[in-house]
Amino acid sequence: MQWLADNQYSLVKAGHLFFVVSWMIGHLYLPRLMVYHSESEPGSDKSETFKVMERRLMRGIMTPSMIGTWVFGLWLLWITSAWEDGWFHAKFFLVILMSAQHGFAVRWMKEFERDERKRSARFFRFVNEFPALLLVAIIILVIVKPF
Repeated sequence: MQWLADNQYSLVKAGHLFFVVSWMIGHLYLPRLMVYHSESEPGSDKSETFKVMERRLMRGIMTPSMIGTWVFGLWLLWITSAWEDGWFHAKFFLVILMSAQHGFAVRWMKEFERDERKRSARFFRFVNEFPALLLVAIIILVIVKPF
């Protein structure tokens, strides 16, 4: 048990990173699926396959990973004094934006489930870039700690 106590920070940080990576994989893959889904005919076999893929990705990987990211991230915050640093506030804001992106993705997925095509493939190509930009900014804030 002493080993666990001595390595708590490293273990919690490893858990946080595992869930962040898993969540980001989903955020980079789901909009790509939606690009192809938006180009498929509603009700077609192809569209139905995309619905299953999107639902499994969201429910099996993305949402549990988002929850894990938040749990381990808040745990890290509790065992460190990061809340006192300006870079952390900026990072926290970006993570809130990523969580909002997750919420929008759920909404778009539900639209596809109802065979609604409200957005174009071009829209989802653009959306695909947003999580990557957030990730770059978050990594810079965490590693460089510019303020």
